[in-house]
Amino acid sequence: MTRFVDVAARDALEAEMDYSLRDLPRTVFQALSRTRDVHPDRKAISFQLFSAPDAPARSLNWTELHERVTETTNLFRSLGIGERDVVAYMLPNCLETPVVLLAGATAGIVNPINPLLEPEQIAGILRETGAKVLVTLKSFPKSDIAQKAALAVAMAPGVETVLEVDLNRYLTGIKRLLVPMMRPKMPTRHHAKVMDFEAGASAHRHDRLTFDEPPEDRVAAYFHTGGTTGTPKVAQHKLSGMIYNGWLGGTLLFNERDVLMCPLPLFHVFAAYPVLMSCLMSGAHLVMPTPAGYRGEGVFDNFWKLIERWQATFLITVPTAIAALMQRPVNADVSSLKIAISGSAPLPIELYNRFKASTGVEIAEGYGLTEATCLVACNPIDGVKKVGSVGIPLPYTHVRILRRRDSGFEECATDEVGEICIANPGVFEGSTYTETDKNHDLFVEDRFLRTGDLGRFDADGYIWITGRAKDLIIRGGHNIDPAEIEDALLSHPKVAFVGAIGQPDSFAGELPCAYVELVAGAELSVDELMEHARTHIHERAAVPKYIEIVPELPKTAIGKIFKPELRKLALARVYGTALAEAGLAVEVAEVVDDKKRGLTARLRRTAEVEDQAVIDCLGRFTRPWEWT
Repeated sequence: MTRFVDVAARDALEAEMDYSLRDLPRTVFQALSRTRDVHPDRKAISFQLFSAPDAPARSLNWTELHERVTETTNLFRSLGIGERDVVAYMLPNCLETPVVLLAGATAGIVNPINPLLEPEQIAGILRETGAKVLVTLKSFPKSDIAQKAALAVAMAPGVETVLEVDLNRYLTGIKRLLVPMMRPKMPTRHHAKVMDFEAGASAHRHDRLTFDEPPEDRVAAYFHTGGTTGTPKVAQHKLSGMIYNGWLGGTLLFNERDVLMCPLPLFHVFAAYPVLMSCLMSGAHLVMPTPAGYRGEGVFDNFWKLIERWQATFLITVPTAIAALMQRPVNADVSSLKIAISGSAPLPIELYNRFKASTGVEIAEGYGLTEATCLVACNPIDGVKKVGSVGIPLPYTHVRILRRRDSGFEECATDEVGEICIANPGVFEGSTYTETDKNHDLFVEDRFLRTGDLGRFDADGYIWITGRAKDLIIRGGHNIDPAEIEDALLSHPKVAFVGAIGQPDSFAGELPCAYVELVAGAELSVDELMEHARTHIHERAAVPKYIEIVPELPKTAIGKIFKPELRKLALARVYGTALAEAGLAVEVAEVVDDKKRGLTARLRRTAEVEDQAVIDCLGRFTRPWEWT
């Protein structure tokens, strides 16, 4: 394993040879076969249905995982899945989920779907991808996944087969006998053939594929991006991009002795590629606690004991989970942990400090996006970690900070903010999305993907994200289109203008909020508006947590809502409220758009206050502040 220390170490690895000359597998099945051959008896994947540290667990070694993927791939082929056909899955975490992901990408194109979405959104994704097979849960207590799947399939006529995974096989004793009598009723009948996944897969060969894999690179995965309204954005991932993510993890991060505690869902690129593919390329052991991961009952309360049970060396996490963990005592031996890797949203510095003080473990922040098959940059595992930065570009990833001018794009200087644009083996040049129209104006020089994120390089080559050029709200790593909020509120006859933005939040990074201007002479309460929002916004995560009615929204010269001003209002309000609730005699004097740091709150003392008290209060958020 190569030591990932700094920019020089990164450059030295690149200088060894061109990436195309490296001895890499061409498919995920080849990668799995290589690891099976080298580590046949080592644990590959473990899963426990319940969160107790002594709860029963199931594991697959690399030989067993290879067999399960092989027979599942052959099952998919028998159901008519070819290279260009789509296998969708809507599953919580369990042993079957990585099996389906790998097998789907081997037989054809795999399409993970977030089970938290509403049936209409799920159906929209199934129709957009043209999925022929859907793998989902059999009806199970305390889960509505099977019910949502049935409703979605009824609205997606292209789905021919539904394969059901039964979590009952993970139960023991009396519970296993009771579940069949307690299964929730299904809400509707649909047109698709329903089969048992376990029986279907085990009826096929597990010792070899029944077809020859083509040597050419191809699209092997479709991932939808965050929340969806109307026609979803679906990103295309090639086998080469999946292998690249796995190669990075296997080269820079993990080896066969590592154990990755990953309570993140396998419908998200973070868990699918930097985690699962890295295990596939390194032989590391992946542990999934409960189907719902961090959301699972008792997971946070038992978390440190689970680390001790599995002797985890890496913790895969996100800021919202870190915030929840810091509300619990570290009540177990976590000395096996080398580091925590955090992604999906910026990490507040105070949260980093509390985590390190409580556990003795550092956090390395990284940066990736669905459109790039994930990985772009990371703080060096063995080098300097700059809290608040997303680290340095990874090997063979070319990052440019560009600013658009009338004449085209120009390069930004050190510490100058511009749009982050990237090229690497995970970027599908010119064809990021399934819909051609959505790729319009998405690339610079037909090569560099415009991420929509604003940022800068510092003098040491670290990337700092300062904001977003695109208008998404990112709630705990979940993308929310503000247009959904605005359209819903504008449907009220008394509403004239709406500006929806993400306001700072110490737990989720951002929460949706909306500023509303009413029709002249109209009267409407915030409570009435909030009820209207709940009724007309179909994605629960997108319902605003705060609505404010203002006399007039700030607008540009051509009448467009000027959202930078709204973001300043929200930052001042959230920070001012936090300071007041903490009993600190400090007020937000103004919010400025700092050239290097983005939106920055300037504070003013109204009485004597210790700096540390303010640091403790505002360190929970990600936006910077300073004294006037």
